[in-house]
Amino acid sequence: MAEHSFFNDTETAFKLKSDAELERAYFLFKMIANEPLVRIGTAVTRFALNIHLPVEGLIRATVFDHFCGGVNEKDCINTVDALYEANVHSVLDYSVEGKESEAQFDATMKKVIELTQFAEHKPAMPFSVFKPTGLGRFEIWRKKTEKEALNEAEEAEWQRIVDRYDNVCKEASDRGISLLIDAEESWMQDAADDLCEEMMKKYNTERCVVFNTLQCYRWDRYDYLEKLHARAKKENFRLGFKVVRGAYMEKEHDRAQDKGYKTPICESKQETDENFNKVTKYVVDNIEDITLFSGTHNETSTYLTLEVMEENGLKKDDNRIWFGQLYGMSDHISYNLAEKGYNVAKYIPFGPVKDVMPYLIRRAEENTSVAGQTSRELNLLKREKQRRGT
Repeated sequence: MAEHSFFNDTETAFKLKSDAELERAYFLFKMIANEPLVRIGTAVTRFALNIHLPVEGLIRATVFDHFCGGVNEKDCINTVDALYEANVHSVLDYSVEGKESEAQFDATMKKVIELTQFAEHKPAMPFSVFKPTGLGRFEIWRKKTEKEALNEAEEAEWQRIVDRYDNVCKEASDRGISLLIDAEESWMQDAADDLCEEMMKKYNTERCVVFNTLQCYRWDRYDYLEKLHARAKKENFRLGFKVVRGAYMEKEHDRAQDKGYKTPICESKQETDENFNKVTKYVVDNIEDITLFSGTHNETSTYLTLEVMEENGLKKDDNRIWFGQLYGMSDHISYNLAEKGYNVAKYIPFGPVKDVMPYLIRRAEENTSVAGQTSRELNLLKREKQRRGT
């Protein structure tokens, strides 16, 4: 495999960071690298926020400002503009999780629509994003997935979810924005996949408006992709996929063990990596029918995607292929790809500090569980500090 050593260019990777921000990032990743510290820190943070201790200022000045764009979309604008000057686009992600009421689902729908309208005249923001459980109760998704009968009230509730999806997709379609729909746990995902497919049929006729997410730590996703591709060709609509590794592994294993079914997760990290690369190659090889948003922090997978693009004679800035990383992570991938002319977007979470904490805690826990991720961030930050002489 050809070596794309440009990912090692720390000057480009961290050009938007001041010396103080570089120090903060180094401090944070050092903390995250210490797993017991993460566990204690997250427990203390949850407790402090729940009893309304004044820790928001501290969180805001450290972990929040590193991984989030702000408390509202206006707060994020300076970040969005600075990224765009470096040829990096933004996906503003309203990262408020775990809401359960109809009023909250309507509020999230309204927020996604507002963000889509906000993005319409900002070339820096080609995407909107939401989670299925942001627009409807997890239990309804589960019942639909597991083919349980819904009572009359639940049928009405499901119809409201469908209507919210349609409202958001129509807005994206009308405004020329694309919509990334996240994936969640496997025991609710079939219903989310089916509804997403309906929206693709309706809105992905001229261009790719609606994207579903393929979590490649699930061994069944390649098969699902092939079958859906066959249906899409037959019925004449485009597919859009955000391809990721996945974020619910322990939950998936635990539930499978508890309920006595085969785990939906690949047996090893290597198998997941191979599945991710195979799915990505399939999408790029079928780029006439499928649009790709490659959501990965893995250099090898990114190299492979660049190679498949080259083999297929695709331009670096082909607008059917995007690379995405989370804000505050893997800047060596994002900024160096953007510098070379590839389409890159950063996922920028935002929202009230207290409401975004579950997201931030998950990020910290994920970072400690992904072998090598944190040490790689630390090494790059250290090299840049040395280069600057700070």
